[in-house]
Amino acid sequence: MAEFRSLMTRLGLTVNERKTRLVRLPEESFDFLGYTIGRFYGHHGKPFIGTRPSKKAVRKLLLRIHEETSSRWNWQSPEERVAVLNPVLRGWCGYFNQGPVTQAYRLIRQYMERRFRRWLMRREQRRGTGYKRYPDRYLYETLGLFQLPTSRAAVLNAKT
Repeated sequence: MAEFRSLMTRLGLTVNERKTRLVRLPEESFDFLGYTIGRFYGHHGKPFIGTRPSKKAVRKLLLRIHEETSSRWNWQSPEERVAVLNPVLRGWCGYFNQGPVTQAYRLIRQYMERRFRRWLMRREQRRGTGYKRYPDRYLYETLGLFQLPTSRAAVLNAKT
C-alpha cells in the first residue's frame, strides 16, 4: 500500500482511503468500474478469474428502466419511449459485454419486457400484465425495442 500511495502521489493523484483496500484473489472479489472481478465458474464447474457486471450496475440499470417506464411518461407514444430506452440498453450492453453476462442480460430483458408491457397497459388504462395483448413480437418487431442477446455467442466482443 505504501508503494501504491507513493506511485499515486507521483502521478498527482490522491488515494481514497475509504474505497481502497487490498484484495487476495481468487478467494475474494471486488468491484471496479461497474464490474465485479473475482473467481467465477465456467463450463463443467471449472474456476477462472474474470469479470461480470456488478450487482450495483445491474440494479442501477433496472432503476433507470423503472423510471423510464413510470406513469409520468404516459403522455408519450410507445415509439418515443422506445427511442429513449434503446440507447440506454444498447450502451449498457456495449459496455458490459465481458465475462459471464448472459444471466444479467436475461434478468434485464425479463424486467424490461414486464415493465414496458405494464406501462403500455397503464397508458391505455387497462388492467393486467399485457402478455397476450403485447407479445414479444410486438415489442421487438413492431416497436423496435432493443433485444438484449440471449446467448454468449450473440454477445458482441468487438468494441466499435
